[in-house]
Amino acid sequence: MFDSKKELLEKIQLGEDTFLEVKEVRFSGGRVTEPRRDSIADELAAFANSRGGVFVLGVEDRPREIVGIPIERMDEVEQLISEVCSDSIAPPLAPIIERLRLPTSTGDEVAVIKIEVPRGVFVHRSPGGYLQRVGSNKRVMLPDFLSRLLQQRSQTGVVRFDEQLVSKATVHDLNPDAWRRYHTPRTRDETQDFLTKLGMAGLDDEGIERPTVAGVLMASEDPRRWLPNAFVQAVAYHGNDIRAGDREVNYQLDAVDITGPLDLQIKETCRFVTRNMKTAATKDTGRIDKPQFDMTAVFEAVVNAVAHRDYSIYGSKIRLRLFSNRLELYSPGSLPNTLTIESLPYRQATRNEVISGLLARCPVPDNIKGLDTDRHTLMDRRGEGVRIILENSQQLSHRAPEYKVIGEDELVLTIYAAE
Repeated sequence: MFDSKKELLEKIQLGEDTFLEVKEVRFSGGRVTEPRRDSIADELAAFANSRGGVFVLGVEDRPREIVGIPIERMDEVEQLISEVCSDSIAPPLAPIIERLRLPTSTGDEVAVIKIEVPRGVFVHRSPGGYLQRVGSNKRVMLPDFLSRLLQQRSQTGVVRFDEQLVSKATVHDLNPDAWRRYHTPRTRDETQDFLTKLGMAGLDDEGIERPTVAGVLMASEDPRRWLPNAFVQAVAYHGNDIRAGDREVNYQLDAVDITGPLDLQIKETCRFVTRNMKTAATKDTGRIDKPQFDMTAVFEAVVNAVAHRDYSIYGSKIRLRLFSNRLELYSPGSLPNTLTIESLPYRQATRNEVISGLLARCPVPDNIKGLDTDRHTLMDRRGEGVRIILENSQQLSHRAPEYKVIGEDELVLTIYAAE
C-alpha cells in the first residue's frame, strides 16, 4: 500500500483517512514519549480489524509536515513498534516495518518509519478494546458488529499464516527450479493454476498473482527478503556454557546463519551438527563409532522446528546451540492447538499445513552422515517424529530429551549428548 515515495507523499499531503495515520515522534531523555505505546497499539489494531492501512512515524498530523526521526534513534523506535505488536496487541501483529527517507518542505530528506498493516486474519484487541478504523478515527466496535466480525474471522474459516499472500512479492521472485520440482509426470497445469493448487501463490484484491508465505519459504532464494527471521541461527561452543565474557578463549567453535528454502535449511542445519559434534570410538570387537548425538533424532527435531515454527512472530528465529554435553533447539511459537508437553509423543497437530505438505514432497538428503531413516521425504505426516527423538536419544545417551515452553512464544528441545 502506497508503495512508491511519490504515492506516499501525495497521500500524506491529502491527510489521514481510512488507510493512513501519521504521528510525530518525540523523545525525552532515553525514551520515546510520543506517540504512547497504547496509542500505537490502538492505531495498528484498528487497521488490522478493518481493511488494513499505513501508519507513518515522523510526520506532524497538522499541518502535515514531514519532520523525520533522528537516525541515531531509529533502532529505538523500531524496537518500540516490535514490542507493541508483540506485547500490547492480542493476538500479536506482524506488520511490515520499513525505513524511508522523505523530503521536508525545504527539500531536505529525513528518515521516517512506515508501518504497513494488512487486513487481519483474526480480530485483534488492543488497550482501547476492539477497535475499527472509520475514516481518520478509531471507534470501539458495537457488540453486534464485533460478533459478526469474530464469526467471519473465526478459526473455522481462517486463512493460516503460511497461506497468506506476501504483498511485496510477485511470482517472479520464486525460483522456477524450486517450484517445478513438485511437478509430477501427470502435471499439466499452467504456472498460475499449479502454484495456486500447491498453496504457493494466489490472486490479491487487485487480481495480481503473488506468492504466499509458504511459496516464499519454499521457493525463493532467500526468504529473509520478506520474512527477516526465516532462518536458522546455529552456534557450536567449546564447553558446556556460553562464555561471552572470556576474551582469552575463543568460546565459539562455529557459527553460521542458515538461509535459503526450508528444505535446504533442514539439510544444512543437520550438516552443521555432524560437522561440529564429536565421535568416540571403541575397539572391543573392531572399531565402533559412537557419536555425541543420534542424527536421526536430530534430523527429526530440525524438521519439526522448521515445519511447525510460528513464522508470524516478529523478531524470532530458530536457534540451535551445540554444547559439549547437550544440543538445544529453540523454535518460535508455543505448542499449536491443544497440544501439551505430555501429549507430544502421542498426538499430532500442524501449524503450517501448506509448508508441511510441501516438505512431504521433498526427498530426504542422502549426504547427512549418521542419518538412518526408512522414509523417503522430509515429512511423513504419521506423527512419529517426537517418538523417534525421545527413544533414539535416550538409547544413545541414557538420558531422556526435554521439551519446555518458555513464556508463551517459544518451544525449546534439549537433547543430551552421549558420555
